[in-house]
Amino acid sequence: MHVVPIADLDRPGLEDYRGLTDMELRRTLEPAGGLYIAESGKVIRRALAAGHVPRSVLVQPQWLDSLRPLMEPFDIPVYVGEPALLESLTGYNLHRGALAAMHRPALRPVDELISDARRIVILENIVDHTNVGAIFRSVAGLGADAVLVTPRCADPLYRRSVRVSMGSVLQVPWTRLPDWPHAAAVVKSAGFHLAALALAPGAVDLGAFAADVPERVAIVLGSEGDGLSREAIAAADTVVTIPMGHGVDSLNVAAASAVALWALR
Repeated sequence: MHVVPIADLDRPGLEDYRGLTDMELRRTLEPAGGLYIAESGKVIRRALAAGHVPRSVLVQPQWLDSLRPLMEPFDIPVYVGEPALLESLTGYNLHRGALAAMHRPALRPVDELISDARRIVILENIVDHTNVGAIFRSVAGLGADAVLVTPRCADPLYRRSVRVSMGSVLQVPWTRLPDWPHAAAVVKSAGFHLAALALAPGAVDLGAFAADVPERVAIVLGSEGDGLSREAIAAADTVVTIPMGHGVDSLNVAAASAVALWALR
């Protein structure tokens, strides 16, 4: 590694970290540039453990020594700057002390990713990065094997998703699906029973579904506002609902994922 002190924001190489709070900018810049941002020493360690390769690091001086053993094997710049300067660059206070620009791993084909799985989760058009990260944490903690995301679902490797997941998005296998109905054909051809979580006439109680659960199940979760699309519900083998009380009709999608995964564990 090469320690590079920075005193201004004009130095080449800092572009990866500019405007991290601008979601539209990052949505374009990061996938196109083949990078994602790992925030905090813990998440950086998990990224490296998953085999991901850094291309640079941005760190406050007091955090440099703790990151040095992780970065020494890599021939990369480690930019070191005072907190106020780094806040001007990124757009927020780096209270976790360090960021790493990581090379994105190539997405694996769906059939390869799920070939040995028994429980998978499909995220359809979920736009809130916090929810995406929380679902990945539930998947990691409650024993599902993989996550598939639709083309318009939020990026699991967006900084906030990675942070909320506590780095679980770097451990759980995931890839992108095509749109319906082709998505359903790909998953069903691998032997999965599509269980859509939705409020719909004739939906099966989650407890009853869990009592006689198919061997291979794909839990399908929909967007925060509208829930699952008509196409997703039509493609499902079973529509499943979580019974609610006190006039509440549904849970937040991240909470619903945890309940369903626990029931089907």
